[in-house]
Amino acid sequence: MHAWIDQALWCLDRRQAAVLVTVAWVQGSAPREAGAKMLVSEGHQWLTIGGGHLEWKAAGFARARLRADDGPDRWIEALPLGPALGQCCGGMVHLLFERLRESDRGWLEALRAGLQSPAGRIREVGLGGEGVQPWVRVSAPDEADAAADVGLADPSGPDPDRLLRPDPVRGCLTLREAVRPDPLHVVIFGAGHVGQALVHVLGTLPCRVTWVDARDDLFPDAVPPNVLIEATDTPEAVIDEAPPGGCFLIMTHDHALDQRLCERLLRRDDVAYFGLIGSQTKRRKFEHRFRARGIAPERIARIVCPIGEPGIEGKQPAVIAVAVAAQLLRLRSGRERRAAAPARAETPVHTEETP
Repeated sequence: MHAWIDQALWCLDRRQAAVLVTVAWVQGSAPREAGAKMLVSEGHQWLTIGGGHLEWKAAGFARARLRADDGPDRWIEALPLGPALGQCCGGMVHLLFERLRESDRGWLEALRAGLQSPAGRIREVGLGGEGVQPWVRVSAPDEADAAADVGLADPSGPDPDRLLRPDPVRGCLTLREAVRPDPLHVVIFGAGHVGQALVHVLGTLPCRVTWVDARDDLFPDAVPPNVLIEATDTPEAVIDEAPPGGCFLIMTHDHALDQRLCERLLRRDDVAYFGLIGSQTKRRKFEHRFRARGIAPERIARIVCPIGEPGIEGKQPAVIAVAVAAQLLRLRSGRERRAAAPARAETPVHTEETP
């Protein structure tokens, strides 16, 4: 999730002094992963690095820096969770603090623009040292890889728990992180009660959402940063233009439109998830119609209907939304496990996980 970028720019727009806190390196057990972020102003706090005493301590460091307004704009604090903070995790967390100023607007806007590309951007933060000025650089992944110094490479391979490394050439610590759009892309057809509830939930989760309906007046005035509204009379075109590996949920106000969208999706072989709102009765009726149109049974079987994680019962929109979100998160977790699995694994790995 990259809501921190918009929030940081919001603070700059309002001249609200703020400190960005990033989990830069995790050793052992910790409440959040490397890359997790929190933004702290004198009177407010956004996002989280795990709560508890760690977060309270980090917010205190940030506010002390805002009040004093002297010292470096970027620095590291290493906090042992057990001995120093009394947290049962027991690991060590290294936090990067960044006092944001108007001069930081450029790289923040570059990151936001870079999220329009699937490859995203690489952000590098050099803390500086003797004779070396601190710096922040944002570049495309291929440019960053070409410019990266071998001193930042981990000889044992990539370590997702460590974004902060010594740079022996420049003589300073450097944080290097990938800022990419989340690979889980969810396309929702329908801005009714369930669609509204589902977007509300997905707006807080690591995913990208395209929300489609012809009824422009049903969309709220503001949506979460990871949600894109498509008010269109040709929703079939959204299906045709969507990149491979997407998740699709059909929940419109019109069964005939639901059927047309389903038939359009059944033409594609690269869909990760295909959900249709409705009961078993609706599913049987649609299956009968699709078979009459010559659609193969194995294609029809891809439709998830009723939608939602099995065992979560209830017809209220909020309950359905939570059940569907759980189903999508299970799929996302399956993707992450496969991506992290060693390439030499002997057992074959399927491209998608069926909820």
